[in-house]
Amino acid sequence: MNKQVAIAGAGLVGSLLALYLAKRGYTVTVYERRRDMRKGGPEGGRSINLALSNRGIRALEEVGLARQMKEVAIPMHGRMMHDIQGNLTFQRYGKEGQFINSVSRSALNMVLMNEAEQAGVHFEFEHRIAAVNCEQTTLTVQHDSTTTHQKFDLIIGADGAFSAVRGALQVTDRFDYSQEYIEHGYKELHIPPGAHGFQMEKNALHIWPRESYMLIALPNPDGSFTCTLFFPFEGNPSFSQLSTPDLVKRFFDKNFPDAVNLMPTLLEDFASNPTSSLVTVRCYPWYKNKTLLMGDAAHAIVPFFGQGMNAGFEDCRVFNQLLHHHRDNWDHVLPEFQLARKKNADAIARLALDNFIEMRDLVADADFLLRKKIEARLHELYPQQWIPLYSMVTFYDDMSYAHAYSTGQKQKKIMDEVMKQPDIANTWQQLNFAEIVHQLEESL
Repeated sequence: MNKQVAIAGAGLVGSLLALYLAKRGYTVTVYERRRDMRKGGPEGGRSINLALSNRGIRALEEVGLARQMKEVAIPMHGRMMHDIQGNLTFQRYGKEGQFINSVSRSALNMVLMNEAEQAGVHFEFEHRIAAVNCEQTTLTVQHDSTTTHQKFDLIIGADGAFSAVRGALQVTDRFDYSQEYIEHGYKELHIPPGAHGFQMEKNALHIWPRESYMLIALPNPDGSFTCTLFFPFEGNPSFSQLSTPDLVKRFFDKNFPDAVNLMPTLLEDFASNPTSSLVTVRCYPWYKNKTLLMGDAAHAIVPFFGQGMNAGFEDCRVFNQLLHHHRDNWDHVLPEFQLARKKNADAIARLALDNFIEMRDLVADADFLLRKKIEARLHELYPQQWIPLYSMVTFYDDMSYAHAYSTGQKQKKIMDEVMKQPDIANTWQQLNFAEIVHQLEESL
């Protein structure tokens, strides 16, 4: 097969997709506007920790990299909540043995690039996509002072939320596009290792929920934690108010006292690390002729369900599956890929926005915790019939995001009624769990 494929973007999705296609016998060239992170280190401003869960692992298994990544990943079995006094509450994510994995974005990206190169993929770094001609399937690429025009059999935009390839599609007829920023931005901070390694529970995702904002921390193999403050840009409180080191210190001392004690470089990190925005991107169609969008270029989401990378990796796996099923007939693959993935992308976008409210507002709420306890009992008694929404999304990789979302909405409606029952906090163990499950089965 001598098909020439260009991929815009050497990030996680672009590199994994390049590897999949090279293994199928395609000639693949990847264009990346940034420098090669393997030579100069990753550029700042992007989250350096990601939560790898079953959907992403399944794709890595197919290209033979799952075991390699699991060796450097840190299992996180649940959420560890920190209240304002520093008291801890642990919420398990799923059943015993179910967990998500903290992985380094750059480490995973470099592994994927190395493996793709070994499979024959050609990477062109510091090459910027200047124009895309969807009618001719050509790219105009700039490197230093040189501009080249190249023709391909297929062009795939895997170049992120601000995709140059999508930008070209946006000016074509009947292309729908929207982007929605939330009022919060994020800033990376750091907890270094202590004298004896991790200074907090290693196998947990730590959350400091504070209603309108939150701090989270994910573990790293060296014993440190990467922290992220999700915080409004404007208003009270907000990034705009934390304008001096003294104001930053006072804010953290008041709201995250147990974290501050572990952050010796807080003020330096706060001043030097960028404040980045959070956007949801929706568009349609995802392809025109032989130019296709994938990953964040098609469906960027906010990070609050930990599924951005996993959804992008699932894109790659489904695309490869369709190529296999249709014997690499792109005329069948492209429309079917769009049909299969668009509704799932929309579903996980909604779920991610909803989960932000849960993480920052509800995880410390007594009614919410009771609801979770009742749902856990339902799952324990009826493991096939009642699966908590988080588990459906995170651990059941054979269940589509769209199905998980619709089932979750039905579960929510039923649980809203359950929680209205008088004295539910004291009587929940006497609930008719079989009847609750029957209600769900009737609604499906």
